[in-house]
Amino acid sequence: MARTYDAIDSHLAAWIAEQPMFFVGSAPLEVDGHVNISPKGPIGTLRILGPRRIAYVDLVGSGAETVAHLRENGRIVVMLCAFAGPPRIVRLHGVGEAITDRDPRFGELLDEAAFEEPTVAEARRAIIVVDIERISSSCGYGVPLMSYAGERPHMHASKTKRLRTGGPDALARYVAEHNAESIDGLPAIR
Repeated sequence: MARTYDAIDSHLAAWIAEQPMFFVGSAPLEVDGHVNISPKGPIGTLRILGPRRIAYVDLVGSGAETVAHLRENGRIVVMLCAFAGPPRIVRLHGVGEAITDRDPRFGELLDEAAFEEPTVAEARRAIIVVDIERISSSCGYGVPLMSYAGERPHMHASKTKRLRTGGPDALARYVAEHNAESIDGLPAIR
């Protein structure tokens, strides 16, 4: 049942839009470095920009592994899997770039993608753009059937509380303190 695709066509794009979340995988070049897999969502934070190009909003979090790995080597995979309906896994392997709000392309990408914004704008750390080199699907027989109950309120609540208690620069300070480098010491958010 494994299959590769030349591009994200309208059928595949519709399937991607139906999934509640996606996962991002990246790794440093050092063999003893930590491989990272991050759950992302909601799906509206991911956009298809072309037949072999996607982007997602990278929000402030406890680590910045993906950004650090992209800065070092660009390797990334985005994986989606069906938790409802027919079993299926789709992987989008490519070369990614973290575009921060200091980059002149940031605003243009934000407008082009029209992302769903699950929390305050100050929580945007970067836009991750992926130029896809390989698109594949596999059976997904090992993925359990699960019911979607909704989004958790924690992301928005934590970001708004940090801004309310720490002032308008609270998230930027958090990023500077906690997201400047990866757990392996690679530069991440500057």
